[in-house]
Amino acid sequence: MGKKLNFIVLSVLVLFALFGASDYSFEGAEQIDKGDTAWMLVASAFVLLMTPGLAFFYGGMVNKKNVISTMLQSFVALGVVSILWVTVGFSLCFGESMGGIIGNPLSYLNFNGVGLAPNPDFSENIPFLLFALFQLKFAIITPALITGSFAERIRFRAYIFYILLFTLFIYAPLAHMTWHPDGLFRNWGVLDFAGGTVVHMSAGFAALAGALYLGKRKNTAHDPANIPYIILGTGLLWFGWFGFNAGSSLGANADAVAAFANTNLASAAGMMAWIFYDRFQNRKMSALGACIGAIVGLVAITPAAGFVTMGQSIFIGFAAALTSNFAIRYKNRKELDDTLDVFPSHGIGGIVGMLLTAVFARDVGLIYGETSTFLYHLLALVITGVFTFFGAWLLYYIVDKSIPMRVTVDQEIRGLDSSQHGEKAS
Repeated sequence: MGKKLNFIVLSVLVLFALFGASDYSFEGAEQIDKGDTAWMLVASAFVLLMTPGLAFFYGGMVNKKNVISTMLQSFVALGVVSILWVTVGFSLCFGESMGGIIGNPLSYLNFNGVGLAPNPDFSENIPFLLFALFQLKFAIITPALITGSFAERIRFRAYIFYILLFTLFIYAPLAHMTWHPDGLFRNWGVLDFAGGTVVHMSAGFAALAGALYLGKRKNTAHDPANIPYIILGTGLLWFGWFGFNAGSSLGANADAVAAFANTNLASAAGMMAWIFYDRFQNRKMSALGACIGAIVGLVAITPAAGFVTMGQSIFIGFAAALTSNFAIRYKNRKELDDTLDVFPSHGIGGIVGMLLTAVFARDVGLIYGETSTFLYHLLALVITGVFTFFGAWLLYYIVDKSIPMRVTVDQEIRGLDSSQHGEKAS
């Protein structure tokens, strides 16, 4: 049943895109700004690179017999989400607003109406198609982030089905509410420059639900397969994050420069805070710790990147790293098997970043005497957490009843590289 279901769903999506996708329309293309368009093409490529970077980051952390499977779970999102995005995903995120919650699936079905001319509702300077492709990269990496929580124990074809459902029913509403001009959160004044809520908090809470739903691995010992892979993945993610954050300015402008600088400083602060706090606690200054600290700093600055000063970005990275470090140590004393610490890193890091955005945001933050932004951020935090956690749990249940999500004990012991893919790392 599971094999047939996956084949049918993916075949329908591919055929739908093949025969329904619109041709490029050049009408109005002369209105684009060449400088902004050039930067956004580069930024989109940067963000795309983050998913392979994540594959190396996660792949280096797991047991040697699960490296290929873990890396492929990131890579396959590039294919699955790209096709889904063209057919209906983009329309659900950025189509005509239906109550501020979700977009009309018919607005840009099969990218109809997504041409080379700018759409002033989203950007007046770059092709609407480029805006759609830039947003696609965010949709790709979000479900890939979740995989770290259930690494080493999930059936691959069940995972593919899950990311389809997650993108449609969790990611799309959050993206619409946060980034669409008529979205609920956006109209409240909730600030998310590049995806702290949409990407990191949603992935974090979905990861928490996944770790709880699937339960613990048979062997929970943490023995990273390849530390250099982790360092390489961190470097690729840090590099790609400049497109993630600075690209969210949607142009080659001052906001992009500010976001670029803040991104680098927050990551640096996160790294330094993590390793020196570890040393303060009489732990080694490890490469793994340095990499996780850098990533947490990047996560936390994401919602604030275009709204805060350089000094504030350093504080955000520092505060998020310490909070996530404590959260990981606390989790390790409990029964929760979030394999690669997705919730303590991305969930907690995203929460810290979201709240500190409301504290420091230029002109509307708490330090400027404004309280409404902070209160709406708190409300959006609660809604996002509850919606994503319970929504993700329901999707795990639905998928599990269609295709058993957890591998058998024998498959888990043999390793997912062998049992799921018939391959092995060197």
